Amino acid sequence: MPTIITSNVAPTRYTGSANIDYRYPDGFDLRPTSELHNLILTKLYYRMFESSQEMQKRYPAWKKIDQVLTAYVDVKDAEQAIKDADDRKPVAVVVPISYATLEVLLTYFTSVFLETPYFKYEGVDANDVVPAQLLEKVIELQCLRKKVGLNLHTMFRDSLAYGFGAVSPLWTTDRAMKTVYKEESFLSSLFSSFTGRGTKQRTQEESIVYEGNMLKNIDPYRYLPDPSVPIHETQSGEYVGWIETTSYIKMLNMELYSRGDIFNVKYLAESQGGMYSQFNKSISDSGRGTKWGTGQAYNSSETRPLDVTWMYVDLIPKEWKLGNSESPEKWLFGVAYDKIIISAKRLGLDHNMFPVAVSAPDFDGHSVTPISKLELVYGLQHALNWLFDSHIANVRKSLNDMLIVDPSLININDLKDPEPGKLIRMRRAAWGRGVENAVKQLRVDDVTKGHISDSSNLMDIIAQIAGSVDSIQGVIRKTAERITAEEVRGTRSSAISRLARAAKVTSMQAMFDIGYMFASHTQQLATQEQWVRITGDWESEVRKAFPGQDRVKVTPEQLSASYDMVMRDGTTQGGEYVEVWTDILKTLLTTTNPALAQTFDVPRIFAHVARLTGAKDISQFIVRPQGQIDQGVQAGNLVPARQAGVNVEPGMMSGGGGNV
Repeated sequence: MPTIITSNVAPTRYTGSANIDYRYPDGFDLRPTSELHNLILTKLYYRMFESSQEMQKRYPAWKKIDQVLTAYVDVKDAEQAIKDADDRKPVAVVVPISYATLEVLLTYFTSVFLETPYFKYEGVDANDVVPAQLLEKVIELQCLRKKVGLNLHTMFRDSLAYGFGAVSPLWTTDRAMKTVYKEESFLSSLFSSFTGRGTKQRTQEESIVYEGNMLKNIDPYRYLPDPSVPIHETQSGEYVGWIETTSYIKMLNMELYSRGDIFNVKYLAESQGGMYSQFNKSISDSGRGTKWGTGQAYNSSETRPLDVTWMYVDLIPKEWKLGNSESPEKWLFGVAYDKIIISAKRLGLDHNMFPVAVSAPDFDGHSVTPISKLELVYGLQHALNWLFDSHIANVRKSLNDMLIVDPSLININDLKDPEPGKLIRMRRAAWGRGVENAVKQLRVDDVTKGHISDSSNLMDIIAQIAGSVDSIQGVIRKTAERITAEEVRGTRSSAISRLARAAKVTSMQAMFDIGYMFASHTQQLATQEQWVRITGDWESEVRKAFPGQDRVKVTPEQLSASYDMVMRDGTTQGGEYVEVWTDILKTLLTTTNPALAQTFDVPRIFAHVARLTGAKDISQFIVRPQGQIDQGVQAGNLVPARQAGVNVEPGMMSGGGGNV
């Protein structure tokens, strides 16, 4: 039954006395005590509430996944008391088979998607080929600079552990102080015109050190999607948001450099300690907080953690008192501590999408929160843990003495002494009667001796369900005295096909959207020039446009082109038959059939075979015609080796950095 929002569900209002002079965007009155502020806050709060109510249903299952991934011992309170009393007592052991499965799947995803460039583009027509390749190189540099690969890795891990992984592609401009060299004065400049050498002064000035895309990971416990649409149809919902834990000081810095996009942060100065959102369930419901699977809020009298809820909403401005338009518009809002709006802006992005992408490789096409591979095998993981726990308990039981004692014949206190080399005294009445019938060891049968073999079978079932079979892990299991290469290749190919399915779904869901938004952001928002290196699949076409050059200075105007995203097919090195491609290449090189020679591009096939065998950058081995080298020397992009050595002065090192 759907959640019904009632009138008694309302946010906590700001009750402070501060009155700070802010200039709000578009002249709106967004003071925390204003009517407009409270209207918008209420609408956002209802959406946060209904989304959180739906997402909380999945938290208990996710917490169990967290425990099997992070806890090597699952100690309950009662068992902890037993353990404290006697550390020899058995405890519940978590067999890390789920962790091993996750590592195998994550390794495959990393191999498929984290080979640069992460995102590939092709021009729509002949005039777009070169601009599309320049756009690809610019975005490749942005990904390297902002370490986007780490964010993608986290997204893949979340999608495999929880069923989905969410990220937000954002455009950012980083400003910092930069050391530059300038002429000291007018006289120094005049003097340098006669001597050919001037005196320069080292100084600092604020400048843009990075401009480009970045990727922000969204914790599944903090994700607030529209529950009326499936997980993979984020763009079809009316809103999507998430909770970010930051700090009061960081938000003050963002307010300072945001050029008016962030405001009202100073109103939070009245609050003391941690300022958490009631919808941030990662604090209490996540199993990653500690080894035992519990968590608690971090609070300090010195620092002030702050929860900010960011939410994109497709709204009608007239209904929200944000204008007179009755046409839907996409807006971004930020709410601090569930009570103060710190951001409200119209997006106005060319792609007209929510800047959020979701990977859900095991989605069913209908659910808001799909079941992950690890959740699917959790029951088997639990049974595996029990098999190990019961076997360990039985072994400990057999190692401890289980004795039948006649206390009338021996001194029972001597028998209880745990120290080795003990001396057990007979009672005076039993002297001279022998010791055979005083103590008897009970027979202990190991009823769990088959549990280890059963555990091995369970591990095989888990690997088969999750797709992390032995051939993917690099383990060859002998099924006969001799294993042929064809058998190994066929088994590996079948296993890779299953993983390729999940990778291809992720490519269509998340990687396509991220790459598309990265390109659109760059075309719309870039203002800085960028140096890029000429490499890639269309290198020859780019070199024709820039003859004799190894690096090209790219202006924002040069990136304006129509492009198509190149989808990954979900395979990695080893996913194709290298031997087959090698035979095809040999055939083309030795053929006398003119039709084959004219139809197929032999150099590109050779480059493809080289990449399959592990070559990273085949373009560095391409021989250039002497004419191109001469043109590069004339253009100043290339110099002869004998002239390459120069004297380096401090002022010569103050150029723009950041290019990789």
